[in-house]
Amino acid sequence: MENNQTAFDTRCLSSLAKVFPDAAPADRPFPAATALWKETYAFQVAYRSSRAIARMKISVQSELAPYVSVREVGLSPSELPVLEDPDPGYLRTAPGLYPDPLYPLADAIRALPGQWRSVWVTIALPSRAQGEASLGGKTEGAIPIEVAFEDESGERLGSETFSLSILPAELPEQRLKHTEWFHADCIATQYGVGAFSEEHWRLLERFIRNAVDHGVNMLLTPLFTPPLDTAVGGERPTVQLIGVTRFGEDDYRFDFGRLERWVRMCREIGIRYFEFSHLFTQWGAKHAPKIMATVDGEEQRIFGWETDAGSESYRRFLDRFLPELVRFIEKQGIGDVSYFHVSDEPSLEHLASYRQARELLRRHLSAYRFFEALSDYAFYEQGLVPTPVPATNHIEPFLEHDVEPLWTYYCVGQHRDVSNRFFSLPSARNRIIGFQLYKHGIQGFLHWGFNFWYTQYSLRSVDPFRVTDAGGAFPSGDAFVVYPGADGPIDSLRWEVFREALQDVRALELLGSLRGRQAALDALTEGLEKGQLTFSRYPGSAEWLLETRQRVNLAIAAAVQDSDRTNSRNDA
Repeated sequence: MENNQTAFDTRCLSSLAKVFPDAAPADRPFPAATALWKETYAFQVAYRSSRAIARMKISVQSELAPYVSVREVGLSPSELPVLEDPDPGYLRTAPGLYPDPLYPLADAIRALPGQWRSVWVTIALPSRAQGEASLGGKTEGAIPIEVAFEDESGERLGSETFSLSILPAELPEQRLKHTEWFHADCIATQYGVGAFSEEHWRLLERFIRNAVDHGVNMLLTPLFTPPLDTAVGGERPTVQLIGVTRFGEDDYRFDFGRLERWVRMCREIGIRYFEFSHLFTQWGAKHAPKIMATVDGEEQRIFGWETDAGSESYRRFLDRFLPELVRFIEKQGIGDVSYFHVSDEPSLEHLASYRQARELLRRHLSAYRFFEALSDYAFYEQGLVPTPVPATNHIEPFLEHDVEPLWTYYCVGQHRDVSNRFFSLPSARNRIIGFQLYKHGIQGFLHWGFNFWYTQYSLRSVDPFRVTDAGGAFPSGDAFVVYPGADGPIDSLRWEVFREALQDVRALELLGSLRGRQAALDALTEGLEKGQLTFSRYPGSAEWLLETRQRVNLAIAAAVQDSDRTNSRNDA
């Protein structure tokens, strides 16, 4: 609404809107919705002032206020918003400022004259029992949430009221396995702390908590410095959990103290699965990863690019190390939740080298699960990767052959037609992945960029608030979903929307548990033609996505009511 005296405009929008400073929001107003207990729900209030306001204050009035937080949607620069051949589904293709970081509200925020901006309102709903107790048991009907703006003098500039109806059901626990590659070295570099110093451990915990809060339940665990996105012949800063001491040529002593602390911390925070870092280099499994050891009292690199994957020296090292790792895993009781990699993104030309590396590991790790990001069906067909993780634009052969279990991933290569979370894509194209994962029965999702704050090939570090494209290599938004705040992570709106996608999966699973999977699929695909919800074909509008989730919610509420009535009759 508009305040005529102060020329201040506001609009209530869904979380799927992206508010650019130079254009009025094109999205429809979004004043009301439903949610489930244990869901993190979000909406936005966009605003524009005709004059500069140096200290604008924002307040929230609602019975749900204890669960509400408000953040300012900031702008990030993008020099590379798209690659050279974008499909028509992008919001913008020009370099510029894009809404992305979500800054915690300070005492006040600024309003710049004539610019549209927005605040992000999050309602982190508790369990049903806790929520109903805090509301005095009165949870029926819509609960208003008023967001009001005041200028420096205390004059009320405008407000918007959003109505949230909380349905009598809880989101179930997440079943989907989800890993976002966690780059411990980037945290050490960005904050200028020593790897696995006490300050590093403190920061690691904060970033891992953020990941868990957004649905990450599997964590990349750096036994040795992960050989990922590293220039041939180059190296990333050492983040090695395994202490190695070498005596002579082939006698090793291993220290698992850091790994034990890592596992304990992760379990306490909520990580359920451990993804051990790749034991061979990326794109072909041709070399050993960087491994540091204490030799004659000095730390030195004993393996790396100079080490052929099949060399006798590395083979003997693995024969010494892997049995001790197995004993550690079993002692920790994490055997059933441990996953291993050979080499990331192998292609057909690497079949022979991948097979050789795989056999080296199978001698000791045959009892554990192996999975790999790849695109060629041959790796699965020949039994080399029992749990394939094909890219979303290469998944069809795996679906046609009913591969089980099946994961998927996307990254820079998936920039046409399929879901992704670049700055320049609409948020609906980010969130649609949840519906796709459920429909196709996908059991896991992998992404490489939780916090990659280096340039491509890890040649140098970047300031993620200024360089968002890995030094002109990947469209902005591919390399990271969190920013390094002064004392921990700052979320992006893309990260919040992706969490909503995972919550969509959980809502569909809940409906499936109440009515059967087919009923959940019917609610998901109502009104669509056959084949209109695949990884590359889907409705692109935010309105369809929001309406579909609303339809799922109402079906859940109806199923719960039916169950309650049945239970009442049985009790009678």
